[in-house]
Amino acid sequence: MQRTDILALFKEILSRQGKPTDFAEDAELTAVGFRSLDFSELALRVEMAAGVTLTFDAAPLRAIRTVKDVLDFLVAASTSGQQ
Repeated sequence: MQRTDILALFKEILSRQGKPTDFAEDAELTAVGFRSLDFSELALRVEMAAGVTLTFDAAPLRAIRTVKDVLDFLVAASTSGQQ
């Protein structure tokens, strides 16, 4: 799945919650109000849109701190999950 598509879904989740969507990719997740539950929703939506099942280890998840980290992680996961 394309990075721009994932970012659009990311912003859609925040917008639905009334949170601002004007931020840089280096913004900390806590600063933009993106929570672990939001990550779960985003991952599910990426799976549905890409038609793949995302599989990933917990260790890399703990390193995610910024919007860029989320995008990099989900782009890699959705690409490696394609059949």
